[in-house]
Amino acid sequence: MDKRLLDILVCPLCKGSLHMATDKQELICKLDRLAYPIRDGIPVMLVDEARSLSPEEIH
Repeated sequence: MDKRLLDILVCPLCKGSLHMATDKQELICKLDRLAYPIRDGIPVMLVDEARSLSPEEIH
């Protein structure tokens, strides 16, 4: 994913910063413990599409 795009994307729920999890192709919001999927190179920034992260997955 383009770093410039990652710099401007924020979590749609809390407006916090996101971190790229390249191993899973997801954008991670540590504050809300949500992972937004990246499908075909496009981030899906819908809360309903995000998966909840377990405490072990939060780095």
